[in-house]
Amino acid sequence: MAKKLMSAESTPNPAPGRTIEEHGIIGNLETAALVASDGVIDFLCWPRFDSPTVFAGLLDPGRGGSFELMPELEGARTMQLYLPDTNVLVTRWLAEVASVELVDLMPYPSKDGPQRLLIRRVTVTRGSVRMRLRCHPRLDYARADPLARSREDGIHFTAKGHPGLRLSGTQRIETAKHSASARFTLHAGEQALFVLSDPDEEAPDLETIGHMISETVLEWRRWADRSSYVGRWREQVTRSALALKLLTSHRYGSIAAAATFSLPEASGAGRNWDYRASWLRDASFTVYAFMRLGYVEEAEHFRRWVADRARNAVGGELSIMYALDGSETPDETELDHLAGYGGAKPVRIGNAAHRQRQLDVYGELMDSIYLANKYGAAIGYEAWRSISHSISVVCEHWEHADSGIWEMRGAERHFLHSRVMCWVAIDRAMRLAIKRSLPAPFAQWRDARDRIAADVWENFRHSKHGYFVQDRGGEQLDASLLMMPLVRFVSATDPVWLKTLDAIRDVLSDDGMVYRYHGDDGLEGGEGAFTACTFWFVECLARASRLDDARLMMQKGLAQANHLGLFSEELDRRGRQLGNFPQALTHLAFISAAHFLNRRLDQPSGGEWQP
Repeated sequence: MAKKLMSAESTPNPAPGRTIEEHGIIGNLETAALVASDGVIDFLCWPRFDSPTVFAGLLDPGRGGSFELMPELEGARTMQLYLPDTNVLVTRWLAEVASVELVDLMPYPSKDGPQRLLIRRVTVTRGSVRMRLRCHPRLDYARADPLARSREDGIHFTAKGHPGLRLSGTQRIETAKHSASARFTLHAGEQALFVLSDPDEEAPDLETIGHMISETVLEWRRWADRSSYVGRWREQVTRSALALKLLTSHRYGSIAAAATFSLPEASGAGRNWDYRASWLRDASFTVYAFMRLGYVEEAEHFRRWVADRARNAVGGELSIMYALDGSETPDETELDHLAGYGGAKPVRIGNAAHRQRQLDVYGELMDSIYLANKYGAAIGYEAWRSISHSISVVCEHWEHADSGIWEMRGAERHFLHSRVMCWVAIDRAMRLAIKRSLPAPFAQWRDARDRIAADVWENFRHSKHGYFVQDRGGEQLDASLLMMPLVRFVSATDPVWLKTLDAIRDVLSDDGMVYRYHGDDGLEGGEGAFTACTFWFVECLARASRLDDARLMMQKGLAQANHLGLFSEELDRRGRQLGNFPQALTHLAFISAAHFLNRRLDQPSGGEWQP
């Protein structure tokens, strides 16, 4: 596709740092790229979600590497949107004298799997515009500067021991030692195409690229059309579903918690974690969301991946997270050479929390299997045997302290959320065994389940006010308590629960933003409000028939999304996005809240609906 390429040294100044919320996401169900609203790709792991970055300018604008494509158009207004019901991103520049449209995408997987291409098509829609391109990859988390060489099929970026890249295009591209650049003029109606790809595969021609673009648009729309949601927030639910699909591994069915790593939970702080793994905690949310939207195939694929983790667990003991291929998550490593987003250091890859004990994961695992059996395929006998071993682990260890849902790095404690989810694990296992007539030690399981319930009611309530608290004998609140009625441990209208809900509103909520907890968690510095908790709160309000409050909270929660409807992990006091992005758990929580609240608004006097 590329014309004959020539070489010339060119070292433009690096682009300034961009905020998290300025970005959209594109992907091919194997990896994903973040595209800023000024046309710069400043985050991309290649070729997989959990591969090293080739662009990490979001974490270090000077050193991380980026792929810029933008007009030299003074005074232009920029805006971004997705082509309707797709993950094809459009960035527009509008000025008095001209306008430009940039389309970014990665092709939808073919029958043979994901296609490793990133396509950028720029079109001048009015006037004449001078365009500027600069591609400066930094391989292996910016630890390797590749050499840029001109070849017949494009610019090849190579560094010994690392996967290479090829940039080809319809305009002349020049090379510096480590980068490629181009400047060209387009008139109204004219286009230029650029493709970043695997150099070991044949570069596609123009006709093939055009076909890939149209097929990708068509396939995403076909996928979106399968959604069964027809409620009040259909457009936002569709966008959340599309974001979740982008974070899904086409090959394995697992879902990355987010596309990024080390985006901080507080401005300038060191709470920087790697979310490019799949947490069992998200399992029940994922299965529920996909099932409720009609995406049975995706729910089943993920359920099978989750069931395999249980089947391969030694002695029935589960890890809290796994790499996307199901292997062990890498240990934590600090990348001292990167400046960090907004100066937040250290930059970390891998996640030390994978070695923590978090007993709640058994509940999320069992709830997902129960939901999948209720709405999808029946569990097999061998899979049930594996699950039974895990339930035996719960019965044996539920009284132990752990690190909890928030993965606190201090001393282990007895967390209420962990207790409740142990109860869920046993309760769902019993329900499933009865429903499918599966063998189970019912007396043992029932005894353990009832002992957990008694322990919660007797030992996890505020000594003065009587509402539920974060840990045994404590007095602090925790937004994870919002899960209690959602998993049906307690009625959403129980007086003790309503007192707890009001306390969370008064202590942890701030005008639609909900904080996970206050107090020491073994880490330095504070943190932002946790966006998923907002939607848990919405659903709790709806279940308690506080529908006016729920609707208002829902609108405030939706305002926490960026201009494209994407949610990050957390928010600062001003409502600016923090943490890894986009976060699957928040999109899952929103889908659940939108589904439940919509039903309750349609049937306001219908009583508490149960999934």
